[in-house]
Amino acid sequence: MSTRAQEENNQTSGYASTFQIVVFRLGDEEYGISIDQIKEVVITPTITRVPQKPAFIKGVANIRGNIIAILDLEQKFGLQKTEETMPSNNNFTLVIDSNEYKMGVLVKEVPNTLTISSSAVEDFIFTGDGNVEQSYIKGIVKLDKRLIIMIDIFKVLSQQEEQQIFKKQTISI
Repeated sequence: MSTRAQEENNQTSGYASTFQIVVFRLGDEEYGISIDQIKEVVITPTITRVPQKPAFIKGVANIRGNIIAILDLEQKFGLQKTEETMPSNNNFTLVIDSNEYKMGVLVKEVPNTLTISSSAVEDFIFTGDGNVEQSYIKGIVKLDKRLIIMIDIFKVLSQQEEQQIFKKQTISI
């Protein structure tokens, strides 16, 4: 096939499609979330602890009039030990807003946005302990000497954790 025919084939097949991700650090690694899954990035407001929630749920915060659960993915993923209460003046929160629930993800540095080619993403195949659920890892982005772990934030929580965290309370009178 000629070079021109290959270029036309790549354009029509969507081979070189690009998309944007928000990149942030957890522990010593870089993670990325599709920009479509993030509503906004804000300075982390005061977090109010909530009893009887998983340890990786730092509590709830009021962001633009919405009360949202604040997640610490470093603790959820077991990447490093975090302080019991993280100072909110040096952290940022990625606000995730879906039809089912609103939540925030703590990050320590200002996240950045990258436009990447779909060809830079390799599928992730986990070959370790079969008891560990890692379907939230969508792939690994290779950029020069960087590896960025792509996650689907809507798959990070198990169904049981979602029910425990976001269960709507009904009050009978």
